Amino acid sequence: MAGMTLEQLKIFLAVAHHLHFTRAAEELYITQPAVSAAIHNLEQEYGVKLFHRIGRHVEIAEAGRLLQVEAQKILDQVTLTERGLRELNNLQRGELKLGSSLTIGNYWLPSKISEFKSRYPSIQINCSLANTEEICVGTATGQFDLGLVEGDVKPALQSTLEYEIVGSDRLQIVVGQTHPWFEWGEIDLTQLTKTPWVMREPGSGTQQRFEEALQNWGINLSELNVILVFNSGEMTKAAIENGLGAIGISELMVKKEIQLGTLRAIRVIDNRKGYGTMPTVVTEPSYAEIIRPFFKLKHRQRFQTAISKVFEQMLTSCTLDESHQHITKDKSGKIKG
Repeated sequence: MAGMTLEQLKIFLAVAHHLHFTRAAEELYITQPAVSAAIHNLEQEYGVKLFHRIGRHVEIAEAGRLLQVEAQKILDQVTLTERGLRELNNLQRGELKLGSSLTIGNYWLPSKISEFKSRYPSIQINCSLANTEEICVGTATGQFDLGLVEGDVKPALQSTLEYEIVGSDRLQIVVGQTHPWFEWGEIDLTQLTKTPWVMREPGSGTQQRFEEALQNWGINLSELNVILVFNSGEMTKAAIENGLGAIGISELMVKKEIQLGTLRAIRVIDNRKGYGTMPTVVTEPSYAEIIRPFFKLKHRQRFQTAISKVFEQMLTSCTLDESHQHITKDKSGKIKG
């Protein structure tokens, strides 16, 4: 028995992807007869049917579906092993694949990447930006070595992904110059339902944290007048600069605009506690805040490259103090507040 080869698996996966022998051949820069021969040899070797040829169409058979899953695992592991071997020379070469949610990737992560590149200039870093939900899925499926998100990991992925706090920021309620709140500077909780809102899309970590804060303040999202939903923080920011209501947004994203005076962060007075039951006492108002953690994600079982480990260690050590500026945790590790 000759057994299957890596080349046969690559050819099989190309056919399974395209469901077309000629297109698979073009992708792999080999001849169509070579593709047909590789599939035929696999089918003959194991006595199974991998594809059904129906006229000019190709359909994957049950055995083919099984092999597709296992073949992809094998080739992924080969790729990771090759990467690990290339990295043995004191991290002089190699690649790091990062996935980051939008706010982290645009405003928090670049300085971390720059620091890493200054230490290891020959390492190539590829960073993909998407919302929290997409980054979690990508990290779980092996698309990224590490993921960085500001939202929660869904329960279905918590057994697959290991996550740790490596930083934090504050969400602020922000308005443009033409909004009446701009002159006030602060409001109480009851006024949150009295203005139009621009929101991020479902799956956004920013939106997730903002909705959690509303619930903690006793406000249901359905009580808000949501007039626009965008899949980009920059788009929400541009909308309110043009006078369209209020947003809940990362302070990192609006730092420059607030300094220039085109936007203003509005403080929210927490007036949930009862009044009038005690003698009147003049005290400083209590303000409601929205603090959110930044999580580092990695797969619990996938092979982790040396480059990924070094970058992970750098993130943990460089952001240790930052992580505790806004966030406190109890003995079980859960976030307070």
